[in-house]
Amino acid sequence: MKRAVVLMNMGGPNNIGEVKVFLRNMFNDKYIIGAPQPIRAMIGQIIITKRLKESQENYHKLGGMSPIVGHTKRLVRRLNKELDADVFYEMRYTPPFASDVMPKLVNYDEIYAIPMYPHYSSTTTKSSIEDFVKIAKKYNLDKKIKTIDSYYDNKLYNKAIVERIKEALKGEDSQEFELIFSAHGLTQRIIDKGDLYQKHILANVEFAKKELEEQNISFKKIHVAYQSRLGPMEWLRPYMEDKLKEIKSKVIIYPISFTVDNSETEYELDMEYLEVAEELGIKDYRVAKTPNHHRFFMDAIKEIYEGMK
Repeated sequence: MKRAVVLMNMGGPNNIGEVKVFLRNMFNDKYIIGAPQPIRAMIGQIIITKRLKESQENYHKLGGMSPIVGHTKRLVRRLNKELDADVFYEMRYTPPFASDVMPKLVNYDEIYAIPMYPHYSSTTTKSSIEDFVKIAKKYNLDKKIKTIDSYYDNKLYNKAIVERIKEALKGEDSQEFELIFSAHGLTQRIIDKGDLYQKHILANVEFAKKELEEQNISFKKIHVAYQSRLGPMEWLRPYMEDKLKEIKSKVIIYPISFTVDNSETEYELDMEYLEVAEELGIKDYRVAKTPNHHRFFMDAIKEIYEGMK
């Protein structure tokens, strides 16, 4: 039995030239902007026109590419040594796309498509799976695909979260810090339509808190906040900048909605919100790493894969 595991993620520019590709594909996704065509394309073009230069400058600060690229490649290399399957990755908005990976999968008997989104959302999980299956049908591979909707409740995944939080603590007293679980925002409109994302985020926070308790790690206070909002619509609250105003002295941010570091963690949280924190007089502001290729996260992926067989 020849098996392939494909890690699915949103993606990020491999170089500055791909920033426009990334934005164009993202804002042309019907699950991101719900308007029908050609209105969706028009809205997307307006957003791109406003954001392109700023986005390119942001990626310059990150070395000319999204951190998600290198972290994902390292994760794939390490998993290839761990699993009884060949491991690939594909991205929704930047190369390698599903159409780039699919020709490599034609000789496999089983294909395990594992989203790098622990929480189900139409904007991430559904969009990626639908696109992957659509391309697979062109190669008559769709019947070979197995996938999973969410895994925020996986014990090993939550252990990876706590390990990253402990790394950010650097052996210091956790009770001197407040902890913010920061999730990527979604418009309230998407949630009101029944998207499970917020419910899964809040449930994940409870699983992570339980793991912290089991390891006797207690914080002064634990919060949830949402980052990365765009445009005039109402987004999930509380917003990150508002939550930071409540912090008295020391804070650790954990990026709960990401399994792999990207521009939202290494630029938005590490740089932009650091400036906000400094302006607010927060004495100690730290951002924990996402699981990336942490041992517990690789074990979680292995467990998820084994459970899908």
